[in-house]
Amino acid sequence: MIHHHRCPLCSSSSIKPVLSARDHTVSKETFSIWECETCTARFTQDVPDQNEIGHYYISEDYISHTETKQGFINRAYHAVREFTLQQKKKLVCRYAGVSKGDILDIGCGTGAFLKVMQDAGWTVQGLEPDQGARELAASRGVSVLPAKALQGLTSTYNAISMWHVLEHVHDLHGYLEKINLLLKPGGRLFIAVPNFTSADAVAYGESWAAYDVPRHLYHFSPASMKPLMALHGMAIESMEPMWFDSFYVSMLSEKYKKGAGSLISACWQGISSNAAALGHSDQCSSVIYVIRKII
Repeated sequence: MIHHHRCPLCSSSSIKPVLSARDHTVSKETFSIWECETCTARFTQDVPDQNEIGHYYISEDYISHTETKQGFINRAYHAVREFTLQQKKKLVCRYAGVSKGDILDIGCGTGAFLKVMQDAGWTVQGLEPDQGARELAASRGVSVLPAKALQGLTSTYNAISMWHVLEHVHDLHGYLEKINLLLKPGGRLFIAVPNFTSADAVAYGESWAAYDVPRHLYHFSPASMKPLMALHGMAIESMEPMWFDSFYVSMLSEKYKKGAGSLISACWQGISSNAAALGHSDQCSSVIYVIRKII
């Protein structure tokens, strides 16, 4: 187990416990979540190390690895995925400044996003720790390597993406340092992560599904992302909302909080959360950070 005596983002010693959350997906264990008073990030305390965390990903409910469509929540996820994949493609092309280029997707899961980019003419490369997910990606014709291959990459990319991945990475600073080196001049890094300062996160508290302990090692706020990127020679250029995430997360959170899902309550909370974030992307349930290299 990893116990942090300092903030894993900014190294401040001003840290304290703020809540406890349960692993509803696999182990049913409870983990403590701490907060840094300096950079405002939160992080899961006493998490399994990189060699032991794999046990907590073995579940048919872990969508990015299994492609399961069983259950209403999973079907809803897949129903909107094709639309969101196209939106991500447009976002990448707009900020990377090219309609076709080279893209690296870290934590690519089953390769759905890379398949969309490949069909659009991009040269794609994926990294994924889960063997089963890599095999599904390969069946799509997508090139995927084990996640540990990151440090050995020498190619450079117009775009590097991490869709709900950074919160899972044990070697947080090592990853960001390497990513900086892999970006081409003018290239962009796209990071999507949950936002614990959003209205749905506040409403559900310890039952907020996007805490997803212990798989989520860190819990980012927009305020914490800025110094983290600066530490690695990068800067946030834009923050883009992920409107559908509030509904998906709220559906899971309702189930976790009440023991049974309530579609009406979840939709209302999703609408309320999005309404609070209108005109304020940094208040959305999940945020896409568009990041440029400055050093």
